[in-house]
Amino acid sequence: MKHNSEQWTSKIGFILAAAGSAIGLGAIWKLPYVAGTSGGGAFFLIFILFTLFLGLPLLLAEFTIGRYTKKEAISAYREIAPGTYWNWIGKLGVVTSFLLLSFYSVVGGWVVIYLFRSLTVNIQVMETNDFGQMFSDTISNPFLAITAQFIFLALTILVVQGGIQKGIERSSKIMMPILFVFFTLIVIRSLTLDNSIEGIRFFLLPDFSSLTGETTLFAIGQAFFSLSLGVSIMVTYSSYLKSEESLVKSATSIVSLTIFISLLAGLAIFPAVFSFGMEPSEGPPLVFIVLPAVFSSIPLGNVFFFLFMTLLLFATLTSAFSLLEMVVASITKNEGEKRRKTTVITGIFIFIMGIPSALSFGYLSDTLFFGNTFFDALDYLVSNIMLPMGALFISLFTPRYLSKSTLFAELRKGSRVKLYVLQIWYVLLKYVTPVAIIIAFLHVVGII
Repeated sequence: MKHNSEQWTSKIGFILAAAGSAIGLGAIWKLPYVAGTSGGGAFFLIFILFTLFLGLPLLLAEFTIGRYTKKEAISAYREIAPGTYWNWIGKLGVVTSFLLLSFYSVVGGWVVIYLFRSLTVNIQVMETNDFGQMFSDTISNPFLAITAQFIFLALTILVVQGGIQKGIERSSKIMMPILFVFFTLIVIRSLTLDNSIEGIRFFLLPDFSSLTGETTLFAIGQAFFSLSLGVSIMVTYSSYLKSEESLVKSATSIVSLTIFISLLAGLAIFPAVFSFGMEPSEGPPLVFIVLPAVFSSIPLGNVFFFLFMTLLLFATLTSAFSLLEMVVASITKNEGEKRRKTTVITGIFIFIMGIPSALSFGYLSDTLFFGNTFFDALDYLVSNIMLPMGALFISLFTPRYLSKSTLFAELRKGSRVKLYVLQIWYVLLKYVTPVAIIIAFLHVVGII
């Protein structure tokens, strides 16, 4: 089997890069607002359950496919099932990554703008209501939104051009540890605010009366979104992993980090939401309105605001790296001489595709698709349809085309994982994951 020319230099480098792909805005930006609009604690609980019992098995499946073949996604599926249409799982992943990064880069652009604002605006003289207006003015300005989106994608292109070791791994090793430390400090401050206990109750105490079939699908979508699953990104990332590394330990570490950061995100946001009398169902702008309001009320608030926006940019970029890498790797087939040119051209097309999303809060705010702006419609399509669909196909493909002995042998490399654990994983992947996804879909469309 051909050895991949690209490789991670260390296990920790791979884990931090994969965790960065998983965590990013999925945990820090998206989970709080989806939880806020979908029942708080009940949503978070089923999100954790889906992450453990659907996400972890699927993550291991993607890891196994990638390292077993040592190829990017499309080629990996083609090698395992030649002469079939299953390589379309990889193609679906490429399209999903392309679409996801097109609107994700818009949010990344907001982070860029706010990082600049943290240097030019004194938030400690602003009133709480001013932050909502500042956000609205920011995202509705077409020049600002598109320019910031371009800057964010330019940064992403610059790193991905450097390849796995010199680009993605090196950046992740710097960005992720700093993010963990500072995020913990933000949580501590949020928990000490007046009335923070109400936010903790909302986030951690389940109210199952608020659960619906759509909420359940959102939770599945969020579990896959937060772990970068269903897109075959982790197939591509694991193809760069050395054979002696333990896939089980790596996957467990990534899932644990993702749940931990998701918990921190909720504990940073919701106590502050209730402390400042805001609505938890504020939506996508939650993190851009609430946290600046928190910082404005504490000593050295402007410094904290700048540091947080810097680290939020780090988290956003690490996810963007993986999305762009997924597309670039599928085009170049890991031929190094094509990487730079392909990365630039792909980034330009993603930028163009993202312009309608960037204008969804200004010029195109009245242009609706099924009652949603272009940004929201694309988010719904990717998060709640394409990601679960990709995950369903992967869960069907893996046990069908890779024998149990092959799967177990790959998962036991570098690890002494017990056979009964692998048996449980196999059952969850082959039966539980596809059934859960299908039931969620059928419930949403009203069949059951």
